[in-house]
Amino acid sequence: MATGTSQKIVTGAEYVQQITALESDRRARAAFLDLALKVAPPGAALFDFGAGPGIDARFYAEQGRGVAAYDVDAKMCEFFAEHCRDLITAGSVRLETGTYPQFLARHRATAGSAIDLVTANFAPLNLIGDLNELFATFHALTGPSGKVLASVLNPYFIGDLRYSWWWRNAPRLWWSGHFSVPGAQAPIIRRRLADFAGQGAPYFKLERVFRGLPSKQTPQVNGVAGRPRHRPSWMPMTTSRFLFLLFQKCGLRNQARPH
Repeated sequence: MATGTSQKIVTGAEYVQQITALESDRRARAAFLDLALKVAPPGAALFDFGAGPGIDARFYAEQGRGVAAYDVDAKMCEFFAEHCRDLITAGSVRLETGTYPQFLARHRATAGSAIDLVTANFAPLNLIGDLNELFATFHALTGPSGKVLASVLNPYFIGDLRYSWWWRNAPRLWWSGHFSVPGAQAPIIRRRLADFAGQGAPYFKLERVFRGLPSKQTPQVNGVAGRPRHRPSWMPMTTSRFLFLLFQKCGLRNQARPH
């Protein structure tokens, strides 16, 4: 899913060119992919949500992971199908298409899947208004020990403080936990970590938070806890445009199953 802030929808080959043009974006993508491979060992089953042109899906498959993927954009899916044609033919990559409501309904109707890790790179979750129903679907999609690893826009990124839109919305971020600005596909929603944690409950617990662009000198291998006790551990996070959030699936012993 494209996440640009301009009003033009960038998709397919043009999107690939855009997201690979900047070194910072390339480093962020590489850091996310490296973390995903650490979370999901060889042989694991991955589901790439908001898969875009299939760059990540192809990487995962070439590293020995089984991959299913979904994107709502038809042009993205066309590029994906061509880019991963050999892997799709071989059965190591599977692409789902259709509208977002169709995606939700399809997987809620087939609860009991055995996906080990759901990935969402380059902030597709920032385009979703109701994340709780998405996490309910991820719960149905994953196995008992399922995880979700998501790259999200950092609402605390110091680089955004130079923009008037951030200051206009800062009170809303503080009091409501989120705010949105116009985007090409949909409103782009910045969320506090507590809001992400609340949206994930009761289906997933936010366990760890990783800096989205780790420095070469001091990579944060273990990230920090989802609910930190000491603020200083969060200070390096403010220099990164992205945060990587790792969620752990929860049991729903005495609660209604996703619907």
